[in-house]
Order: sequence, then structure tokens, then C-alpha cells
Amino acid sequence: MADTHSSDNAGDAEIRLPERPRRSKGPFIALGVVLVAALVAITVVLTGGEDGEESGGTGNVTVRIGTTEAGSDYWKAFRRLAADEGITIETVNFSDYNQPNPALSQGQTDLNLFQHVLFLANYNVSNEDTLTPVGSTYVVPLSLYSRKHTAVEQIPEGGTVAIPKDPTNQARALLVLQEAGLISLRNGGTVLSTPAEIDEGASKVEVTPVDAAQTVAVLDSVDASIVNNGFAMDAGLDPSKALFSDDPRSDAAEPYINIVAARAEDKDDPTYRRIVELFHHPEVQDALRTESRGTSVPVQRSQQELETVLAELSDTVRAAKQ
Repeated sequence: MADTHSSDNAGDAEIRLPERPRRSKGPFIALGVVLVAALVAITVVLTGGEDGEESGGTGNVTVRIGTTEAGSDYWKAFRRLAADEGITIETVNFSDYNQPNPALSQGQTDLNLFQHVLFLANYNVSNEDTLTPVGSTYVVPLSLYSRKHTAVEQIPEGGTVAIPKDPTNQARALLVLQEAGLISLRNGGTVLSTPAEIDEGASKVEVTPVDAAQTVAVLDSVDASIVNNGFAMDAGLDPSKALFSDDPRSDAAEPYINIVAARAEDKDDPTYRRIVELFHHPEVQDALRTESRGTSVPVQRSQQELETVLAELSDTVRAAKQ
């Protein structure tokens, strides 16, 4: 956040008037007050007021946003719209999902935009942190891709499917595979399921967890791979050719609402809230829709709603860790 500085430039010169001992000095004091008030008014008009009042309370500020998708086209429109309001957005790109939250917590960035609510809940509980949503952005599907098969039914008995190994995306991937009929999870599975819950006797394929960033790289060596939407777009995978995807519009997708996150003490910062609003500007949304090939589904949930979802998911994560 930019600091607002002010300075007093009053000089030491004074106007000497003929002495009139019996006359009150009140008129001259009043005149001085009027002159000072006029100068202040002129200064406010010329500077546009303090604290950025003419730009919605944001002023000229620089906001560093951590992300894993700094190369995405929508950032161009996002930055320009923010700059028009005196907000300079600087993206800090990270190579994997485990880096942006610690960087935000340590003050290396001001916000981050890369994760869904469940991922944040797992991070906070695991690290005893208090990062919190400022606003929602979108939901995208999680999809199954293959370079060897063109339909789920073609995947052979005993085939191998790669999935992301970070806890929250791993669980979602397992639920996708179960919905696709490739595995069966004991008791139906949860948002925190692990491969240990797979009922092997009732499942068609074997699952291999890998780093999320490697789910595309291993496509040639497995029958299929669950690939996060961002990595799929970066690799040029065609979502219309995915073998299977979950439904980003379903109630079950709520834990996977992507968010803009901040440190808890900054959650009410008006500039940060304005940044969330600008993310939903039609220009940004059009660019995001084009880049995601129509897969992104905009989501506008209140900060209070998101905090409630985060709290519930955090309780689920704590219970699972006990």
C-alpha cells in the first residue's frame, strides 16, 4: 500500500501593520483563517484529495499478486483496468502450488490468485496459518486426458492413471475417477480421500500420484492422467477431447471455488476488494473464457460466504488429521 505524505510549507515572513493598541486583532486572525482555508481547498482540488478519494479510496498503489499462471492472457486486461484506477498489479509467478501461500504469509506478496477454498483450508490447518479469502473468481472442471485412448471405455483393465499428489487435488481426482467408473472408493469417498481408500477389487485401474505439474509430462507413459485445468491449458490440451470431467456448476464443486486470498489482517482492504471486483469485469472474463476454452465458470460469492465455506472445510481437514 502506498503511503500518503504531506508537508507544511508555511514561511516565516510576516506582515507588519501600524500599531493600533486599542483595536482588537480578531479581524486579522479571521482573515488568516479564511486565507488558510482557501489554500487548503485549492490544494485538495489540485491534488484530487488525500488517500485517493477521487479513485474510489485506492489511490496510487502497487499490489503484488502471487500466482502459478502469470502468463495467462487475462492478466493484460486485468492490469490495464486496475491501472486506470491507480492500482499497479505486479504478478509474482511460482512454479508449483506449494509456494504462493508461504510467500503471502511471509509478506513477499500482498494477495494470491491460484487456489480453491479446500486447498487453502488444508494449507491453513497444516501450517497453523490464517490466510483468508477476499473474494471468489471462478470454478473450472477437473478432467481426465489421454494420448492413447479416445474414450473412458477404452482404458484397459489394470491400466494406469496418473493423478496430482497434493492432498486436495488428489482427493478430487479420485472422486472424478470414481464418477467415471474407473475406481471405487470405500464409503463413497470424501473431499480428502487418498489412494489408500481405493477398493482395488472393485476398481478397473491403478492410480499413480505425481506432482500436479507433471501430470501432462507423464501422459505418454500412462493410459490417462487427471490434469488440473491451468496445466491443461498451458500444455495446449483440448478440453473438448477430455475423456471425462466433473461438473463445475454442481453443488459438489463448492470446495473448488477459486479465490483471491490475503493475510487475515488485510481482508477488508478496499484496494484488495476492488481488485476482486475488477477481476469480474467483462473484459477480464471474456479473456479468461477464451483462454480456458469456455471451461471457466465465473463465481461471485460474498466474503462472508467464503469464510463460512473455509471454516467448514477447515474443520473437515482437522478432523481427518486427528
